Parts: sequence; structure tokens; C-alpha cells
Amino acid sequence: MTTFDAHLLIVDDDERIRTLLQKFLMRHGFLVTAARSAEHARRILAGLDFDMIVLDVMMPGEDGLSLCRALRETHATPILLLTAKGDTENRIEGLEAGADDYLPKPFEPKELLLRINAILRRVPDIPEDEATPKILTLGPIRYDMERGELWQGEDLVRLTATEMQLMKIFSAQPGEAITRAKLVEDLGRDRGQAQERAVDVQITRLRRKIETDPKQPRYLQTVRGAGYMLAPD
Repeated sequence: MTTFDAHLLIVDDDERIRTLLQKFLMRHGFLVTAARSAEHARRILAGLDFDMIVLDVMMPGEDGLSLCRALRETHATPILLLTAKGDTENRIEGLEAGADDYLPKPFEPKELLLRINAILRRVPDIPEDEATPKILTLGPIRYDMERGELWQGEDLVRLTATEMQLMKIFSAQPGEAITRAKLVEDLGRDRGQAQERAVDVQITRLRRKIETDPKQPRYLQTVRGAGYMLAPD
């Protein structure tokens, strides 16, 4: 498996750390999805398969160790635990929970990258014809995350460059609202209300391609006060 094949799930309740890790790992060629809690991670995992999970231990609600134990009952996906606790007892507890490796905070991003690559090298490659495609289902529409393609049945749905960017942004964070300001930033545009209104126009156009009823969107939803959210089946 190479970096460019790998889809990582980052689970951390600290938004700053989540964002930094996501940007750092994406710069190194990974496809990265982020979850803010164990509950959020469970929702994402219900619809997507990952090559590796980077999981913070100290989270409010269900902690990382509990989630790790639960995932090990149904998932063989490699798990790397992150925690502020670095003593031997805690490392052993994490490994006993089923983690593949353990990295105490604070850490250098380069060390995280080395550990991720080391774990991925230990995972046997799956023959291409047996690999699970990374597909999001939106009713009759399918979105191929690796190819960045939208399909309706056997027909390829033509997307503009901006629509392709929006689908990549939304599909990396399914079930999570993204503000208009963040969409403007991720699209590489100058900030401002005019650009946010331009995003609204692009969303309207994209809905026409993925929604049965664009005026009552089921999959590309407006979240009042929070932005837009992709909600796949």
C-alpha cells in the first residue's frame, strides 16, 4: 500500500489538533477524514472503510480506549492511539485494547508520519479486484472518492472544477457541517461575503446534480447556523 492509496480517519475532540493533523497528512498524500468524537467516528465508520484510524484516547464521553476495544470486535483496521499519558502502564492498556501502536503527546508530526507509514507497510496489500471501493451512496447517485467521479447508474455526471472540489471537501467529512467561510478557504478563494454568496450558488448547482428534489435536499443539507453538510446513505 502506498501513501496515495491510504484513507485515514482522525478522531480527536480538539478542533485545532484535528485541523492541523488533517492538513499535515493531506500534504503528504493521504486522503483524510476527521471525526470530533467517538460517536461521530461510529457514524462515519458505518458508511466508510478506512486503511487506518488515528485515535485520541482522552476524549469527553466515550474515550478512545473504549472505542478501540469496540472496533476490534468488528474491524481489523489498524489503529494508532494518541494520548497525553505516556507511561508504561497506559501504553500497555492501549495495546491490550487492540491498538497497533501508541504515540504520547506532545509529538513531532514527522514521528506520527513515520509511525503511520510503518504500520501501513505491515498491512498486506489487497488485490485490486478484491479491494473495497471508497464509494459514498446518495440515493441513486454514487460518488467515487478516489476518482472524484459522480455516477448515476451507468452514466457519469459531469461536474465543474469547483463542484469537484466541493465534493472532495464534503466527502472527507461526511455528516459534519462545514461553514461557508471554511468552504471559501478550502476552495482557495479570498474571504468575504461575496465569496460566501458565490459558494451558495455553487451549492445550489451541485444539488441539481445529486438531489431528487433540489429544493428539499436530502443529501447536501443546510445546517442552520453551521453551514452545509453531506449526509450520505
